[in-house]
Amino acid sequence: MEHEVFMQRCLELALKGLGFASPNPLVGSVVVHQNKIIGEGWHKKAGEAHAEVNAIENVKDKSLLKESSIYVNLEPCAHFGRTPPCSDLIIKHQLKKVIIGCKDPFSKVNGKGIEKLKNAGIEVVINVIKEEALFLNRRFFTFHNKKRPYIILKWAQTQDGFIDKKRGAHQKGQNWISGESAKRLVHLWRSQEDAILVGAQTAINDNPSLTVRELKGKNPIRLLVDPNNRVAKDWAIFNDEAPTIHFHKQDPYLKEDLKSFQISGDIIPQVMAACYQNDIQSIIVEGGAKTLSHFIESNFWDEARVFNSNKQFGEGLSAPKLPIIATGNDSIGDDQLFTYFNL
Repeated sequence: MEHEVFMQRCLELALKGLGFASPNPLVGSVVVHQNKIIGEGWHKKAGEAHAEVNAIENVKDKSLLKESSIYVNLEPCAHFGRTPPCSDLIIKHQLKKVIIGCKDPFSKVNGKGIEKLKNAGIEVVINVIKEEALFLNRRFFTFHNKKRPYIILKWAQTQDGFIDKKRGAHQKGQNWISGESAKRLVHLWRSQEDAILVGAQTAINDNPSLTVRELKGKNPIRLLVDPNNRVAKDWAIFNDEAPTIHFHKQDPYLKEDLKSFQISGDIIPQVMAACYQNDIQSIIVEGGAKTLSHFIESNFWDEARVFNSNKQFGEGLSAPKLPIIATGNDSIGDDQLFTYFNL
């Protein structure tokens, strides 16, 4: 049980890096001496020190390290990247035991860190609360195992099952369904993912900036699927508040700071390939019904977060349908949030 308690603390620490560590995984670490935590840390930002480094640095009396164990939710790295290998640091300080949540699927690690530690005579325990460790880094694992980003679908629907009101040809502007609490939560979600995706019709109807203006945090990269260049170049999605990647079938109107990809045929696999090439590990899809349904029908989704409002439209654009039952239900202000996982 003590292994599980200390590993749970690693997971709590690791979560502090959500929205900052990508494209690196979320990792937390604690150093334990005589059943007491004497040092802890997490990976705060890509390019900066890893969790094990921060945990060891946090130990005030370094002479205790030789009598201590270190816990980490993901296998310590064994290669030189932007920082030196964590396994080498553990060996250098002669910690007696390493307890690991799960192995790292990244090809430059994937068992090599464990092997290096064992070869140095350090006892290694693996797969402690493995399922929780795997779930925490579901974005990282999906990216490396499936060669595409982790995809989160998000929408709000009325009590009578509509995602938008019936619009005339020139009716623009957002028709709010969920409340202010849900809006703030969505902005938090945006700050935690690498990118946010919408289709052309959503950009035209709502003119969204797709930023995190409701809180302090990083803006996600904006992905606009606009095959026929229907979105006006002075629309908010092309402003300077965040980077935008434009997916199109025809020659786009380019800005110097706008990255674009030409697409044809089946669009989603091409978008996924471009994201993989650009180290985009996670996407939150906030498109309209057509875009969301396309992801669902193509089975390119991993998680869905659906707000159910007590509002009624009477008529309008029907919300997408998911083929599975919700695995979670929470109250967010006056709205109900249902969560689905495509396992």
